[in-house]
Amino acid sequence: SFNPQNKMFLSLLIIVSLPSCLLRQAPLPVVVNTWPFKGAAAAAWSVLRSGGSVLDAVEKGCARCEEEQCDGTVGFGGSPDESGETTLDAMIMNGNTMEVGAVADLRRIKNAIGVARAVMEHTEHTMLVGESASLFAENMGFVAEDLTTDKSLNIFSQWLKGNCQPNYRKNVSPDSSKSCGPYRPEAEQEQNEGPRHVNIHSHDTIVLIKMIVSLNVLYCIWCVSICSRVGDSPIIGAGAYADSSAGAAAATGDGDIMMRFLPSYLAVELMRAGADPSAACKSAISRIKRHYSDFFGAIICANITGHYGAACNKAPGLTEFHFMVSNSESDTPVLKSVGCF
Repeated sequence: SFNPQNKMFLSLLIIVSLPSCLLRQAPLPVVVNTWPFKGAAAAAWSVLRSGGSVLDAVEKGCARCEEEQCDGTVGFGGSPDESGETTLDAMIMNGNTMEVGAVADLRRIKNAIGVARAVMEHTEHTMLVGESASLFAENMGFVAEDLTTDKSLNIFSQWLKGNCQPNYRKNVSPDSSKSCGPYRPEAEQEQNEGPRHVNIHSHDTIVLIKMIVSLNVLYCIWCVSICSRVGDSPIIGAGAYADSSAGAAAATGDGDIMMRFLPSYLAVELMRAGADPSAACKSAISRIKRHYSDFFGAIICANITGHYGAACNKAPGLTEFHFMVSNSESDTPVLKSVGCF
């Protein structure tokens, strides 16, 4: 059935390392990405290994997952919104300068990470959204094209046939569990979020973490549900955060819940205070878990010494979280996993 909240983003974080004489250092550079998406990690690692720039590596890794439509939800042809259109969010961040470029509700442009980088490098703004973001992209030379595919069109068609279920509305009339609307506020309806629809493919992240003696960069891309929805992906500190004096982190899962807690920023600050990456990740997940015990989500963290960790909340469909690591020890992505708690 159509799940308009199926979404995913790709994040890359590049972290400044400190001299090994000051801190115990792991092999650098290192690439870490959430979910078993080898192609994106391999593409980014290839750029670094050949001496390419950090930003180019970020773009290459993200673009690979966009091209491969990782898990069927990244990039063009991803889960459509309620109007049947696929839109994209993206963010890139320089952890040395704290410059950020982000786009949200981007339409007609496949290379969302490239547009985010253009925002950072060619404007004094942080985020552009909607139609204006798309027009900016076209002015920057990005090609406008239809992001719809036969698959996404079929998903949308089946969703309409199923009375628009699920549609993630609440406290509205007519009954959103039986109708496609249009909806209006229902003041008398009990204020209850009700059960959340969880799907193993509803994570909104592939996270690639790259650590290299250079700068911190992160990127996210995902598809939206209700028209004009913006989730955690392009929100600094929610979907991801990077600071070359402390570390970097990126979150994946139910962004609508996770963004309320700025888990990536929290994890970086915990690492700044001395927590190891695994502990920082777990603390960030625990903060959310106290309020939403069954939320679907995970986070990866990496500190300035090249060490990394991950944590996830145990939920239906998510008992173990998989991620991939590439560094000079393996020179190719290696699948890792962590048990959810």
